[in-house]
Amino acid sequence: MRKLSTRRRHPLAGLVVLLLGLVVAGGLYTAFAPKPATAQEATANDVEAGRKLFLIGCASCHGKNATGIETQKGGNYGPSLVGVGAAAVDFQVGTGRMPMKRTAPQVPSKPREYDAEETRQLAAYVASLAPGPAIPGSEYTDLDKATTADIREGGELFRANCTACHNSVGAGGAMPDGKYAPSLKGVSATHIAEAMITGPQQMPVFSDDVITPEDKRNIIAYVKTVQDQPNYGGIGGGGLGPVVDGLFTWVIGIGGLVIAAIWIGAHGARVKKKA
Repeated sequence: MRKLSTRRRHPLAGLVVLLLGLVVAGGLYTAFAPKPATAQEATANDVEAGRKLFLIGCASCHGKNATGIETQKGGNYGPSLVGVGAAAVDFQVGTGRMPMKRTAPQVPSKPREYDAEETRQLAAYVASLAPGPAIPGSEYTDLDKATTADIREGGELFRANCTACHNSVGAGGAMPDGKYAPSLKGVSATHIAEAMITGPQQMPVFSDDVITPEDKRNIIAYVKTVQDQPNYGGIGGGGLGPVVDGLFTWVIGIGGLVIAAIWIGAHGARVKKKA
């Protein structure tokens, strides 16, 4: 018994237990942690081509190593891109927001400067710098799999998390300091998912722990369904809400009545005073 006890208390026993614990912890993390975006699906040629494109079109603001360039006042010409992942690049470049035309409170979408192949190469290069969100797969964007119940649930999630800025039908809306929530009409499912994952500009990040990929798909399916619905009541007014509808009613309805009253007063029968 004494011999067995001595073996159990061998000086290397603690080290062995520690190593075993690290191996188990690493295995569990690998199995259950969300997979980051890397350049694992991109070739070395894609990364190198993306680096060349980056040096030509992006390094002047984001730095040659994509770590950003600070101004003398403590701001920056362009933030660091290390760790933003392929999703952020695909969204910003794919929607034409980057490269910027000029500094403004918010960067609007515009015709893109890079084609799909160049955008993929830029995303591959940035993804190779550090782990970050990957470009969303079919679990986010396969809208054909969304049932009526899924779309209904997506509408509830959208109204709870998105309508404060984007309006109940994704028509967009104004925000303080010259910023705004852009309209979602015509935006691809991939770009909507990327916006939720990366949180561009003033938009918050909705990670997969907060809103699952399936819920993101349901939200996108709801937005697309609402935008494709006909306006059974006539003119939809852009779907901007009851305040705008009321303004249309006041301007067109009351304004029309005022114009009609003026016309009647000008062209109606007049009673002349007797001499």
